[in-house]
Amino acid sequence: MFGLGKTGGKRHFISMYCIKLELFCSSATPNLMPEFLVNSLGFSTEKAMSASSKVTCLKPGNNKPNLVLNFFKQIGLDNTQIKILVYPAPRLLFANVGKTLEPKVRVLQEFGLSGSDLVRVISKSGPFFQTGLNTSIRPSLEYLRKLLGKDETVAKVLKRSPALLHYRLDRVMARNILFFLNHGCSSLDIEKLFIRNPTIFVQKLEWLEDIVQRVEKDFCICRDSRMFYYGVQMLSSLSKSSLEMKLGIFRSFGWSDSDIITMVQRLPLCLTTSEVKLRNVLKFFMEDLGYESSYIARRPTLIMFSLEKRVLPRIKIWELLKEKQAIKKVPCFYTVIKWSERQFLENYVLPVRDEMPEFCRLALRSSTDGGNEVFFPNYNSLE
Repeated sequence: MFGLGKTGGKRHFISMYCIKLELFCSSATPNLMPEFLVNSLGFSTEKAMSASSKVTCLKPGNNKPNLVLNFFKQIGLDNTQIKILVYPAPRLLFANVGKTLEPKVRVLQEFGLSGSDLVRVISKSGPFFQTGLNTSIRPSLEYLRKLLGKDETVAKVLKRSPALLHYRLDRVMARNILFFLNHGCSSLDIEKLFIRNPTIFVQKLEWLEDIVQRVEKDFCICRDSRMFYYGVQMLSSLSKSSLEMKLGIFRSFGWSDSDIITMVQRLPLCLTTSEVKLRNVLKFFMEDLGYESSYIARRPTLIMFSLEKRVLPRIKIWELLKEKQAIKKVPCFYTVIKWSERQFLENYVLPVRDEMPEFCRLALRSSTDGGNEVFFPNYNSLE
């Protein structure tokens, strides 16, 4: 009736038998995984059940999850970080510590990663422990070693972008490096760009081509400009909507497109400043102090400085110097803001130490450097 021959009927019988046997075994052997995840890692019951459904049941006497958990804690991971690793890949709790997990940690240690740096790279690198050691991790790290020359530089890059370990870098990065080389970029410039923003080099080539085109077309930054790479870094870190929102802030303060282009050509990373800070800085310089957009556009470092820690304290000192006529040549406003802490104190504060000791103490206290006792050994005697 159902088209089952002798062979088909036999297969059907065996299949039903297996299902019944599986149900019997599952009911006879409780799954301890949900309980382990709740008690050992603090999972909610719902998340513990969800994670447990992705693995075979944890039977009594199986100590592998405890061994893995102890290993993670030994290398410095806390419960929150372990949960982030385990939830999407609970099979990790059944891994062989000596053969699978330890060698992957050891290869990172070979590049100088330890302590909190090692923990950060592991906890932020996603499926690191599920990635093949010899098929992906080692080839990628050796490629970085060859590209950057020093193990400490490789470690620095990994600390900045742990997600690089998601990729087989010798395959993914080669095409993007070749793209830059074909467009006249030197190996040194490519290395600098990679250290600043490594994730640029693991993006799709089409995405990278679009970024470069926008740097050249929208902001008129040519490839032989030293700001070209900062332009690429800036655009690669911003979504189009975020960029438009920030450009809108400048326009709301009366900036022309020409002003914006002038600013970006001089310092592209201005546009990585937060929207809140942009509004506060532009309001202060343009509305409170009365400076024109063209003035700020030609001096874009003003946008990058902290109002509270640098600009406001120095303006107070600048105004006091002018009022007291304490020095022969009072510096211009921009000089006061842009000079390094040491330059500022040596040129405009310490020369009036005898005539204005209270002023000198105030200026030294407002220093944002925090190292005046190093720069100026007699600093404490002024207190």
